[in-house]
Amino acid sequence: MFPHRLTDPRAYDIAKTMMEGFNRHYRLFSETNREAKRRFEQADWHGQQRAQRERIEFYDIRVDECVQRLQTGFDIGTLADDTWQQVKLHYIGLLVDHHQPELAETFFNSVTTRILHHSYFRNDFIFVRPAVSTEYIENDEPAALPTYRAYYPTRETLRETLIRIVDNFQLQREFEDLERDIDDVMLALRDEVGGNVRLRANFQIQVLSSLFFRNKGAYIIGKIVNGFASTPFALPILYGASGKLLIDTALFTEDDLLMLFSFARAYFMVDMEIPSAYVQFLRSLMPRKPRSELYAALGLQKQGKNAFYRDFLYHLRHSSDKFRIAPGIKGMVMLVFDLPSFPYVFKVIKDYYPPQKDTTREQIKGKYLLVKTHDRVGRMADTLEYTSVAFERARIEQELIDELMKFCPSLIEEDGDQLIIKHLYIERRMIPLNIYLQDATPEQMNHAVIEYGNAIKDLVAANIFPGDMLWKNFGVTRHGKVVFYDYDEIEYITDCNFRRVPAPRNEEEEMSGEIWYAVGPKDVFPETFGPFLLGNPQVREIFMKHHGDLLDAAFWQGHKERILAGHVHDVFPYEPHKRFVNQRATRAPSA
Repeated sequence: MFPHRLTDPRAYDIAKTMMEGFNRHYRLFSETNREAKRRFEQADWHGQQRAQRERIEFYDIRVDECVQRLQTGFDIGTLADDTWQQVKLHYIGLLVDHHQPELAETFFNSVTTRILHHSYFRNDFIFVRPAVSTEYIENDEPAALPTYRAYYPTRETLRETLIRIVDNFQLQREFEDLERDIDDVMLALRDEVGGNVRLRANFQIQVLSSLFFRNKGAYIIGKIVNGFASTPFALPILYGASGKLLIDTALFTEDDLLMLFSFARAYFMVDMEIPSAYVQFLRSLMPRKPRSELYAALGLQKQGKNAFYRDFLYHLRHSSDKFRIAPGIKGMVMLVFDLPSFPYVFKVIKDYYPPQKDTTREQIKGKYLLVKTHDRVGRMADTLEYTSVAFERARIEQELIDELMKFCPSLIEEDGDQLIIKHLYIERRMIPLNIYLQDATPEQMNHAVIEYGNAIKDLVAANIFPGDMLWKNFGVTRHGKVVFYDYDEIEYITDCNFRRVPAPRNEEEEMSGEIWYAVGPKDVFPETFGPFLLGNPQVREIFMKHHGDLLDAAFWQGHKERILAGHVHDVFPYEPHKRFVNQRATRAPSA
């Protein structure tokens, strides 16, 4: 229970120190996001990638700084329980009129749980539930932009309004032909909603006030409201071959936006004073998208983790099934389990591995961190990393408990009727590709094998060598995309040496069942992939037709040389046929 009186004078100073720590974090986070516009205008792609990587590290650095200040200034480890509760009450008071109260609560939790034992995590010491509402928060400063702008065009002024929407972002680079691009947007809009739709009295276009920056693109995000109908849209702005800007396509469906905001893509950089308002707006475009994933997509991955865990606890209270060993082929490095009613899997690093896996727990954690900070190009699943997660023993199948005790004893702590897992990863559940192919129709198999090759090629372009490319290490999403999710053997393409298998020098070498040539630790022989991947004749035929170049060392070496030369690949989170440049080519009359 909370105390009735605030009796410890240190409590307010501690709360204020923690709030100052959060405010510093969000100020630096926002400065990096604001600079994304300048980097885009200067086509500074390496700077953009660097900023995206460094921004992920901001949060933990600020938490560590705050913990250090508290330990130095307040001997924080000796505080009584009563004082900790008073700290939280003072902190709640500081959240009144704050523009990011939910993020500040999460920061408080992060600092507190660095100091206290996990047995405190479920009591009054932290924010188990939000204490301050995020609804209808507004920035009342006179010069502040609202979360979104509303435009009220007529049918006659719609084209002019779309041009004004783009111009209002004041990008300091010239467009190739904005009039042409807007004509394409108008055509796409007409195809989506129909040319004879009646415009209702409340017809309006609502556009979020900040551009969304990621990789080499800037995205205008908004919705068209017409009576009771609402149509989401996104306009990607890229650089054309001329070095000038262009609108690359117009996306108008929830599924299009779900792909744009996919869990397998890098986080956006968005200049936003009130993140909860952006999340609320985005939820109106994508009602099926969890708030946790939207916060993460906005670069607020710690808030995403917090929101996810609250959703997880809520689900546990309203379900009764048990955690089990996940279906599929068991991994050599990870023990994977799931809860059938919950669309995620839980992955724990084993304590020991078979001889062919020459790795350590720290190296594996390093690979997962690499994926977190790298451009995932829609082909690598994002993971949520947690420490000291408590599970009710009664909700765990005995077979899973036995496996955890056998393979991960150093990470398991028993606490009464609970099992504490000291470190785990959580990621969205997908259908393993090897299982998907077992029951696939010919059409599904064709699509999946082509997608598998496309996934590998996208990873290659992003400087990622998957390492173990077996089908079981890829999954199929609900949108039919193939995504990689086994990271313990990934390497940078630029760190690998791609070679052809040397010709045998004599008959003895030719007939040998053993490798007769020297192999370095980073050597890769793409032509040897075939026997492991293409045992199914149907799969082999499709693969060789579309992706036979993946078995050629020259393909891999060519990409390595491009990356080393400074090339940054283009990433399109939509199908090629949606691009205006391809549509114009289709519409053009034949010669």
